[in-house]
Amino acid sequence: MIDDPFFYAVAIPALLLAGINKTGFASGLGVLAVPLMSLAVPPLQAVAIMLVVYCVMDLFAMWAYRRHWDRTNLRIILPAGFVGIGVGWLSAGTLSTPAIKVIVGGIAMLFTLHHWLGPHAVAPRSPTRIKGYVCSAVAGYASFVAHAGGPPLSMYLLPQRMAPARYVGTAAMYWGVMNYAKLLPFGALGQLDSRNLLTALVLLPLAPIGTRLGVWINRTINPVWFYRIVYALTFAVGAKLVWDGLGKVLA
Repeated sequence: MIDDPFFYAVAIPALLLAGINKTGFASGLGVLAVPLMSLAVPPLQAVAIMLVVYCVMDLFAMWAYRRHWDRTNLRIILPAGFVGIGVGWLSAGTLSTPAIKVIVGGIAMLFTLHHWLGPHAVAPRSPTRIKGYVCSAVAGYASFVAHAGGPPLSMYLLPQRMAPARYVGTAAMYWGVMNYAKLLPFGALGQLDSRNLLTALVLLPLAPIGTRLGVWINRTINPVWFYRIVYALTFAVGAKLVWDGLGKVLA
């Protein structure tokens, strides 16, 4: 088990942020967890530890929104997400995490800028297979390498303007399935060893705290402000990813 006090100083806020993100509020905010923990441990180890805790968080989020998810969307995004995970497993180590951060962060920033400055549809957009396949595959891959799949998935789900609970439930079901699917490849990569598993076990009590906090926030904020905050935080997270990634790529 990791015994470095600094690790827990960054891991505790990272886990609370991840718990809030798991309920759909501030979708994409969870990508901050791995960078925070990477201040104390190697990024791949941080991803593995977070994966175990995420799997527990997913159970709470999926139960909380078990009646609020969109079957049509899941039929589109789940298969593509598996493809993204497979590509991430096969290409592990060939593309650096900083490079992935730049790509994902850039997508998030362009997406929100288009929403703010571009033309707006009069009515919400319907689910489309091609966009769903692409966004979900990118989300699956980015999630595998850095738990940074939130912004690509948001690019597909947010323009549909679903009711907040339905949007949250769909995302919760998607990430629950995706994270459990990642256990096998991470085990094959040797990242689910006793040290990482014990560390994750110590951090587990934070999972329900963060998730319940996110559920409370979702039920308190009205839909208009919900989406305003989600878009703003998606842009902020994207900017942080680009900044952190470029700093290391150009170093």
